[in-house]
This record gives sequence, C-alpha cells and structure tokens, in this order.
Amino acid sequence: RENSSENILSSANRLLLHEGRLTLAESTRLLDVYLFLFDDFLLITKIKRNKKKYGGSDTSLIPMCPSLTPELQSFIREGGFCTVLDQPIPLDRMTLKSIEPV
Repeated sequence: RENSSENILSSANRLLLHEGRLTLAESTRLLDVYLFLFDDFLLITKIKRNKKKYGGSDTSLIPMCPSLTPELQSFIREGGFCTVLDQPIPLDRMTLKSIEPV
C-alpha cells in the first residue's frame, strides 16, 4: 500500500523501545535486517550497503541524529542505509513465542 514515509514515524507520542540488528531467515537465504521496536508497532528494515564509502570531510555531510545508537551511526557513516522491508506490524496483532535455537 502506498504510504508517505513521513507518516510512519510522525506520532509525537510514539516511543522507541529498542532497536538492533537481526538475521532473518527468508525461504532459502538469510537477510540482514535492522528492527525498530516502538510502543505500538515493529518496523523491519533491510540493511543496504553503498559500494562507495564516505570518508574524510564527506562524513560531516551525513545527517546524524543523536538518538541513533552508535552502531547505526557508524553504519550510516560507512555509507549504509536502511529501507523499510514491509508494512509496520502493529504490536496488538503480534504473538511472541519462545523457540529453541536452531
């Protein structure tokens, strides 16, 4: 569904609870993803790496948000970025289950 990406994070009352990397098993391949867990939904983004790396004075041109984790800031500095993989998943529609590690 077409949505403006500006509307996804627009709520002033939304809280970011946790964020971090995860490897997602997708049919026959593994996919590096970066998750953002908010108080009302889970946002899964795909990690992409630019072939061209930023360096030297170019690093100052990358907008940095102080609320980003050092891991994500470093990733962005190296030319990486995240794209939204799918629609945000509302937490009231999720069921969490503990499973044995494979």
